[in-house]
Amino acid sequence: MNFASVRLVTQKFEELVQFYQDLSTVEATHLAEGFAQIQFNGVILALCDERLVRLHNDGVAVAASNRSAILEFQVDDVAAVLQRMPDADIAMPITLMPWGNTSLLIRDPDGSLINIFSRPLG
Repeated sequence: MNFASVRLVTQKFEELVQFYQDLSTVEATHLAEGFAQIQFNGVILALCDERLVRLHNDGVAVAASNRSAILEFQVDDVAAVLQRMPDADIAMPITLMPWGNTSLLIRDPDGSLINIFSRPLG
C-alpha cells in the first residue's frame, strides 16, 4: 500500500489552489473543473470543490470542518516561507520545539492548520 494523497474539500476552490501554489511554489494541475492537484515528492495534495463531493460522493465530506489534522511541510528555512506569505494567518509564530524542529503554524483560507518546519542540522 502507498500513501498517495490528501484531499481538501472546500467552498473556496480557487482561493485554496492559489494559497497552496503560493505556499509551495508548485503549480497545480487542474484535472477537472473544481479539482486540482499539487504534486510533491511522493505525495499529492488534492483540492476539490465541495459541490463535486456532493455530486459524486454523496456529500460525505464537509468543507472547512477539519479540527484534528495538521498538514506538514518540511523546508530548509521556515522564516523564508513566512516572508513569502506575508498575509498568512499565523496560529503559532516561529518556535523552537522541544524535539529540535523549528516550526511555524499557519491556517489556510479554510482554517486548516499547516505546520511549516525545519529539522535541526546535523
